[in-house]
Amino acid sequence: MTRSSLARKVGVAGKTVDRWLASEARVPRAEARAAVAEVLGVSAEMLWPKAVRDAIKTGTDREVVATYAYRNTCPPTVWSSLIDGAKRRIVFAGYTNYFIWQEQPKAAERLRAKAEAGVQVRFVVGDPESDVTRRREQVEDNPLTVGTRIRMTLAQLQQMGPLPGLDARFSDGHIALSAFVFDDEMLVTPHIANLLGHESPMLHLRRLQADGLFDRFAQHVDALWAGGRPVPDVGGGS
Repeated sequence: MTRSSLARKVGVAGKTVDRWLASEARVPRAEARAAVAEVLGVSAEMLWPKAVRDAIKTGTDREVVATYAYRNTCPPTVWSSLIDGAKRRIVFAGYTNYFIWQEQPKAAERLRAKAEAGVQVRFVVGDPESDVTRRREQVEDNPLTVGTRIRMTLAQLQQMGPLPGLDARFSDGHIALSAFVFDDEMLVTPHIANLLGHESPMLHLRRLQADGLFDRFAQHVDALWAGGRPVPDVGGGS
């Protein structure tokens, strides 16, 4: 890649890239390092190892990309970039996953395109008829009930028609913890008391090591899927 091409893709002046390359002492700011790494398809640590080591924590908590006191303070563009950037698998393991259809433009079309491109798209939802759902409805005491929100998600999935690569299962094991997987990145929401999902905190994780925070939550998602019950009339199975 030429210097001018890199500058254009990252959104900086060509002279800025020249300065980065002229001296190892010239280190871009964190945002620019991340942008360059994404464009070149390598890690920022590979490009500027000392700067990255000095800037990040050590241990498993270095997999924490960002934290949000409320899920709905996470910019919709973060969700969009994760959905659109996924190349292997997408898993929505929220109890209702209702917000996806409300907050992401043309979510069904984009997910259909992902499945058609070979991405594994999975949904883990609560059973709208289960006792767990009924108890949660009593706790939330919300006119838009948990069961109604689940049925809206199921309707969206069923409207996507037969589609290999798309699949859904029922589970009651994630009523208190939602996890959304996009390849090696994940958004995790632990639900607090009687609060709705968007009112609960959220972590943005990126996998950087074996058996780190990402892998621990990924094990939880895989266990939910393995123990789930197939949702009729969704996708083509996977």
